[in-house]
Amino acid sequence: MFARVGLTLQIVKTALAAAVSWMLATAVLDSGFPYFAPLAAILTVQVTVADSVEKATQRIIGIVGGVAVSLLIGHWLSISSFSIFLVILVGMAISKALRMNPQIVSQVAVSSFLVLAFGMKEEGYALERVVETLMGSVVAVLINALIVPQNAIPEVEKSILTMGEKATATLSFLSQQLHQTEKGQLVGRQETDALIAAHEASITALQLAEQSLKYNPFLTQKRTYLSRLTIVVKRLEHITTQIRGIRRGIADLNSARIFQHELQDTQALQEAVAATANCINLFSHAMVTPTEAERQELLAAIREAQLLQNRCLDTLRNINSNRTLRDVGSILTDLNRILKEVER
Repeated sequence: MFARVGLTLQIVKTALAAAVSWMLATAVLDSGFPYFAPLAAILTVQVTVADSVEKATQRIIGIVGGVAVSLLIGHWLSISSFSIFLVILVGMAISKALRMNPQIVSQVAVSSFLVLAFGMKEEGYALERVVETLMGSVVAVLINALIVPQNAIPEVEKSILTMGEKATATLSFLSQQLHQTEKGQLVGRQETDALIAAHEASITALQLAEQSLKYNPFLTQKRTYLSRLTIVVKRLEHITTQIRGIRRGIADLNSARIFQHELQDTQALQEAVAATANCINLFSHAMVTPTEAERQELLAAIREAQLLQNRCLDTLRNINSNRTLRDVGSILTDLNRILKEVER
């Protein structure tokens, strides 16, 4: 309900971090306007704790670099258009030459300008701004880590289930095309493209989950589980590769009009492809929700697919063309590799 009006958890944590850092800086530094502290907090709160730590590091390095440049130049020049130009030019140039992050380069420019403009006449101003930034960054990281830290593992689980369903649907579709294709038709291109997109989404979800576990004291026990999910995503990637090979094999058979002339009876091959496809979806569910019932169902499906693949091998004796034998054998090899991935 709150998300519908834009009030997300990250926004709440950002506002809280800014308020707490202002209160802390006011109490510790006895400063009437410690604006660097809430500013650092606002910029530091990110989606994951790891991202917050990275932003905090960039912010601290930037403020220290900016203060150093402004103190150096401000010692010789008073505030003017030329000194502003010079301090920003020198600060950003040095940061760029040291190959610092673009965020740090911008932060150096902002910090050097503010310190030059407001702090050169006040003793200790520059040091207080560094301390304020440090306080705001630390407060932001702690709040992000301690108050409902993000757990992106459910997104990985969801992406694995989606990928399993997509792979099963794609392979099932290909099995139906073994006797319905027309010459020149490239079957399954759209379906395999959707499967590849699902795999890329699972990789993105996996990377976000790995980031969410860094510096996160409440989710350390999830790391072993995430490692297992990483292996599952890798196996599904291999399965996707095999499905793409099967699609190409069917396209080759179709382009040569093999189905019309030399391989009119495709029932055995269709059954082997469909049974193998069923194993993929069962595999994804068994890995995400590993119950004994799902494990047994997967094992039974694997045995049935192996039986149908072996039965399909017997039909190869009736094929006289070497090209047809090679292409059908390639499809069966890819099917067997899929079973190896799901039964490991």
